[in-house]
Amino acid sequence: MPTQSHRADGPGDPTDEDPRGNLPGSAAPSLPDAEAVVFWLRSSRSAAGVRRAHAVALRSLDSLGVFVSNNLISSYLRFDEVADARMVFDQMPERSVVSWTAMMNGYQKLGRHGEVVRLFLGMLATGMQGNSLTFVCLLKSCGERCDAKLGRQVHCCVVKGGWSNVIVDSAVAHFYAQCGDVAAASTVFERMASRDVVSWTTMITAYVQHGHGDKALQMFPTMVAEGFRPNEFTVCSVLKACAEEKALRFGKQLHGAVVKKQYKYDIHVGSALVTMYTRCGDVFDAQAVFDKMPRRNTITWTSMISGYAQSGFGEEAVLLFRKMKMRRVFVNNLTIVGLLSACGSMKSIYLGKELHAQIIKNCMEDNLQIGSTLVWFYSKCGEHTYAARILEAMPDRDAVAWTAMISGYNNLGHNVEALKSLDEMLWDGVTPNTYTYSSALKACARLEALRDGRRIHGVINKTQAFSNVFVGCSLIDMYMRCGKVDEARRVFDAMPEHNLVTWKVMITGFTQNGLCEEALKYMYLMQQEGYDVDDFVLSTVLTSCGDLQLKSDRISFLAQ
Repeated sequence: MPTQSHRADGPGDPTDEDPRGNLPGSAAPSLPDAEAVVFWLRSSRSAAGVRRAHAVALRSLDSLGVFVSNNLISSYLRFDEVADARMVFDQMPERSVVSWTAMMNGYQKLGRHGEVVRLFLGMLATGMQGNSLTFVCLLKSCGERCDAKLGRQVHCCVVKGGWSNVIVDSAVAHFYAQCGDVAAASTVFERMASRDVVSWTTMITAYVQHGHGDKALQMFPTMVAEGFRPNEFTVCSVLKACAEEKALRFGKQLHGAVVKKQYKYDIHVGSALVTMYTRCGDVFDAQAVFDKMPRRNTITWTSMISGYAQSGFGEEAVLLFRKMKMRRVFVNNLTIVGLLSACGSMKSIYLGKELHAQIIKNCMEDNLQIGSTLVWFYSKCGEHTYAARILEAMPDRDAVAWTAMISGYNNLGHNVEALKSLDEMLWDGVTPNTYTYSSALKACARLEALRDGRRIHGVINKTQAFSNVFVGCSLIDMYMRCGKVDEARRVFDAMPEHNLVTWKVMITGFTQNGLCEEALKYMYLMQQEGYDVDDFVLSTVLTSCGDLQLKSDRISFLAQ
């Protein structure tokens, strides 16, 4: 038996008594049979109680047998005593599929997914085949390990062995979603002979986690229409989709139709509601939900603080943080990130430095998110030297940290330093994201650095970033400022989609280069695409082309 100490139960705990009425250790107790031992095991409320039942079983039974051993394994694992469970498992002269599956589930519960796979392979080596619960456990571990190869093989075993049912198929769909193959997860879901709330929730959650919030919002009404009542996990996932898609109206409908009726006091649903409202910019409704919650956790407080910070209410965020500390609510890294964002929105260098000192005191400065936000905060406050020093000291730098530095230099007008930071980022082996490219191209535009801009354009063409509308706008602006109108036009024509900003950048670019006819032409095309010519575009074109009566007449016609 392991030597570590365990909490012992008091003598008055009835569930750890011998089921025959004799306390363990009393004089001449009657010896229980296997059924009685199993009853005792299932009634035990602690690992110590399981050990007492185990000791009695060894003393009273000729052999434990598969039935008692399986229950011993399950009872030890119920209290996370995996070493004791494994000892029982290893001493079994013969094992059933239940023995193997129980042991696999124990390791899976503790996150030891490598052991789950090794046990499964060991089971196959004995010639024993798994059952549906074995496959569900193994699929969970494959998903956590992102072991797509083994997971697909397990899926094949499920299909060939005829093990498909709603539980197994839901696990298969979840496995594919965890490995990032949402299309395969969707295929499995569509082919399911029957579905339940878990399978619907699995698919909705998969869409949300992989950036397909629109599909999740389309699926939820179908689920309800087919008669399935959403559970709290479904509601939380749909609210997250509303937050990602900024679908405030949908979120409010869900709040009124489902949440108030069924999950009024659920802390996770309440936190998801607060996050949804704050992400959609409705901090007042978020505060109303927050105030009505009977219980709140760290996520709830952090969501509210971050929501205030992102909406420009920095002082309210700081006040809420102080209330959070007064109530002794645990503060996590995201809380600190939200508070730093509030300090940045207020440009409160004093408060930010005070928080920075607390971060150092609590040894939190090595956290990637906190480090990146510190870089952003100091850049926002104009302290680029501090920002550069923090970036340099970070043990691990990602695209967010570098982009915060590059955009910070841009905001301060240090465009040469911004481009130098991009080079350092690439030398550091970090892949830029769309925001990095946009910031770097903004620096090129201000410097009219055509050579650097073309170099960045060449890199963008080899990535998925070119399809991003903001990167396209930055490229057009850079070429227009450098006087390369034809190249700007080619970028515009190659873009998969245009938005209002894209049209504005093109039209203002034409006016900056004295091409009034082209500006007028694109104003007309802009209207044809369903975008209104606003005052900014009109004033820009009138300022550049207003001396030409013919063009002014055309502008007036377009503005009507």
